[in-house]
Amino acid sequence: MMKTGSHKSSAINKVSLAGLVITLGIIYGDIGTSPLYVIKAITSGANDNSPLLMYGALSCIIWTLTLQTTVKYIIITLRANNKGEGGIFSLFALTKKKSTWVAILTMVGAATLLADGIITPSITVTSAIEGLHLFNPSIPVIPIVILILTVLFFIQQFGTNFIGRYFGPVMALWFSMLAFLGIVQISHYPEIVRAINPVYAIDFLATYPKGFILLGAVFLCTTGAEALYSDLGHCGIKNVRISWIFVKTALLLNYFGQVAWVLQNNQESISTNPFYAVMPSWFLLPGIIISTFAAIIASQALISGSYTLISEGVSLNFWPKIRVLHPTNIKGQVYIPFVNWFLWVACCFSVLFFRESANMEAAYGLSITLTMIMTTLLLTRYMLQKHINKILVFVIFTLFLTIEGSFLFANLHKFTNGGYFTILFGSVFFLVMYGWYFGRKIKNKYISFVKLNDYFPLFTDLKNDASVAKICSNLVYIMKANRLDEVESKIMYSIFNKQPKRADKYWLLHVNTVDSPDTFTYKVHHLIPGTLIKVDFNLGFKIERRLNLYFREVLEDLEESGETKLVSGFDSLKKRGYQGDFLFVNIERIMTRDYKLTPWETFVMNLHYFTRLLSINDVKSLGLDSSSIIEEKVPIAIERSIDRRIQRFESNE
Repeated sequence: MMKTGSHKSSAINKVSLAGLVITLGIIYGDIGTSPLYVIKAITSGANDNSPLLMYGALSCIIWTLTLQTTVKYIIITLRANNKGEGGIFSLFALTKKKSTWVAILTMVGAATLLADGIITPSITVTSAIEGLHLFNPSIPVIPIVILILTVLFFIQQFGTNFIGRYFGPVMALWFSMLAFLGIVQISHYPEIVRAINPVYAIDFLATYPKGFILLGAVFLCTTGAEALYSDLGHCGIKNVRISWIFVKTALLLNYFGQVAWVLQNNQESISTNPFYAVMPSWFLLPGIIISTFAAIIASQALISGSYTLISEGVSLNFWPKIRVLHPTNIKGQVYIPFVNWFLWVACCFSVLFFRESANMEAAYGLSITLTMIMTTLLLTRYMLQKHINKILVFVIFTLFLTIEGSFLFANLHKFTNGGYFTILFGSVFFLVMYGWYFGRKIKNKYISFVKLNDYFPLFTDLKNDASVAKICSNLVYIMKANRLDEVESKIMYSIFNKQPKRADKYWLLHVNTVDSPDTFTYKVHHLIPGTLIKVDFNLGFKIERRLNLYFREVLEDLEESGETKLVSGFDSLKKRGYQGDFLFVNIERIMTRDYKLTPWETFVMNLHYFTRLLSINDVKSLGLDSSSIIEEKVPIAIERSIDRRIQRFESNE
């Protein structure tokens, strides 16, 4: 029997004006606010504004947005979507052979992307608020930034659907403003359009003393490309690709305009942020207000993206089980309290630690470079898996690994100036994922399975054995065995050995996390009709784990079809029409100290037990009713040879 859940609404995936505007508000916040700091980072990093620098850097920006963002992500990577869902976990799910190295590459990419989510809100909001210094240099920027971030993180628990409806129009206004301000400056210095010639980029890298190192500042123009891929599922490929034409045009026009202004204002440009300098004085205050709202929207995109990333990580067993809430009825919108308040503390700390956006620029970019390299490696494996021409795959791999390797080398020069900040956070995230994922692998290696049909007679006998007190009408176990004819030995141990548990019906529930993100089905197997029933839940990695609710819906379907009766198994209650009671048994496997693992396995297991401090138990993670649960612990049995056996000693006394 199958039960299909509601499919994702296709309205937003259709190309329409509304869909394009919504896409602007969801997808392009990060990359769209880069003009706030990119040109300033280049001029301040070089302490120069010569034509060689400005034309060369601008040409690098143009071709970075073209090759890295347009070709790699918009044209190629978006094709590697898992039924409309993007991101590094979706790319992992698409990989057929999930080897150890594929898992590690995925962990590095996810960890560095999470680290980027810490610095992005900090640098974006700070850059916007620093525009107030043009009115009064003594305006306290840090308290204002922390206040904005505090309000932003506080409202996450209530859902952002109310204010989210304004994100698209605000970002449309933002990109229109970028384009208009750029066009005005280009009209004053039209020869700036020559920078589109890649020769300027080549000369810049080959002859400018700091050219290669300044690629770290140039890279800031494309840092939001990975977030664009991760948020694909919210908008649809066509909306992303079409809206990118408008976004890229607006970004390039603004970059052209800022550089044109720099070349016309030699003395003033090094100490001034060109982004605000291109604004007419009468427009400065409205421009700062619009910039602040755009920065908040960019921050919201990274915060929501972090929730989604962790939620998918939990479903794919890359992250410890933590509390995931759904504050609204909007499909896919999640809220994770632990992640929310951790990000708030980390963002406020980064603002207080770096104090100025110029100092944050050194920390920004290094970690996301690693994410992009991991995406390139996984994408290459995926393309080979799809039997795409190997020569074409090699060309794509070489091109983007060369580009990203160059950016990584340039960003490494910023390591001691702040780059260590996000790498440190990324390393912590990686260790959490490594300990959780591979610790579970070690534990699962010692799971023992038995044949279910060997126990069929024993189930029938125990059900009818009046000498054993009935524990409940319906006894429910969560199992991990994928094969229909197998079950974990720990479940049989719990039912028949530890303390015989007599019931009228035994239910085995199996949750199968499938690679398709929105799969929402179940299948029923009547192993012993009326006595032993197995239910397989096939849930996509983006589906909320609410097993108690789903099981109740299954029971309603089975009763309606006449396959089972939910009346109580106790005679005094049955004749009065009482519903049957259900008791869940949750079994936790523990590693005893009687067996020794290898030194590396011991390290991984210690790391795993540490990550368990972040995890909630299976009862909460699966959405089970804690009032009808009993929890048991069973040892993990490890078979090993015994070199020496203890001897009995007989005393002569």
